[in-house]
Amino acid sequence: MAKSAEVKLAIFGRAGVGKSALVVRFLTKRFIWEYDPTLESTYRHQATIDDEVVTMEILDTAGQEDTIQREGHMRWGEGFVLVYDITDRGSFEEVLPLKNILDEVKKPKNVTLILVGNKADLDHSRQVSTEEGEKLATELACAFYECSACTGEGNITEIFYELCREVRRRRMVQGKTRRRSSTTHVKQAINKMLTKISS
Repeated sequence: MAKSAEVKLAIFGRAGVGKSALVVRFLTKRFIWEYDPTLESTYRHQATIDDEVVTMEILDTAGQEDTIQREGHMRWGEGFVLVYDITDRGSFEEVLPLKNILDEVKKPKNVTLILVGNKADLDHSRQVSTEEGEKLATELACAFYECSACTGEGNITEIFYELCREVRRRRMVQGKTRRRSSTTHVKQAINKMLTKISS
């Protein structure tokens, strides 16, 4: 059996946007009504994505970390789900500052992320339109999903699968660039040797 690829995903967003509920819905297809919002958990989950076995490590952050903790989580993760609550404009407005911190922590690498508007079942209390979510995702250059951890609407599985695909695509691109630069070094070294021999 081939070794599965490992992908580290971290979920960020203000406390109360439904990060834990989203992760639990993805892992168990169930909704949890009550949980400790100050709790931080890591889950391991294996799935077959595009005929390949992938092991996800999913870090569900509490949303109340101090700066040092949060930056540690950002350094650890390879792919990020930024979650806001469509009924809470404040949580939406925290996304961009969060992305800026991510860029700062991860540079010079590009950040691989997906934007998620949760609680889509509470459309009657909506404070953030779908169009605003789409516009922000365009600015962040990432995919955008609206879903409900409560009812399971919106393709929650697809959010995690798509993020895994994106992380793995980035890895392959980075791997190719690294390989290319090392071959260039070898070629340069050989050319230098040949020049010395012929001179």
